[in-house]
Amino acid sequence: MDYLALTARCALGLVFLVAVIGKVRGRAAYEAFRRSVPELVPLPRGAASAVLPALVVAAECAVVVLLTVERTAAAGLALAAAVLLAFTAGIGRALRAGVRASCRCFGMTPSPLGRLHLVRNLALAALAVAGAAAVLAGAPGQPHPAGVALAVAGGALLALPAVFADDLAALFAPAPRR
Repeated sequence: MDYLALTARCALGLVFLVAVIGKVRGRAAYEAFRRSVPELVPLPRGAASAVLPALVVAAECAVVVLLTVERTAAAGLALAAAVLLAFTAGIGRALRAGVRASCRCFGMTPSPLGRLHLVRNLALAALAVAGAAAVLAGAPGQPHPAGVALAVAGGALLALPAVFADDLAALFAPAPRR
């Protein structure tokens, strides 16, 4: 077992799990997410505007499930990278178009999208690619329990700034002038 792969699996699994929970924790949360999607991806009215949000949640759920099983970890990491790059493309398009859409990435605070979201998603996509490469390289041998514990803890620590990026940015932002 490769510790980099395990760290990536844990970090991305937690990030995607929090994202799913944030979006489906209640009817109001899902509706807020569903209404935010057309701001990022122009969709025709009707079925398409209802299908894409459901597909996003389904893809995020699939990432979580695939990352929990060692045999499907590479597929989970690849799907995570693809989803994150799709999110990055949507956010980038919205920013270039001057759209002031809200980030409902985790379904919590409706902070406006910005470069921070692009950087976060690209960093997570890079972690997914590195993790997938580590899985495919397949380090032989039995993992050491301490190494596993460190990898899991490292994954959890990496997930925290990704999940709370908006809060951290607000915390360290300069105070507004009066």
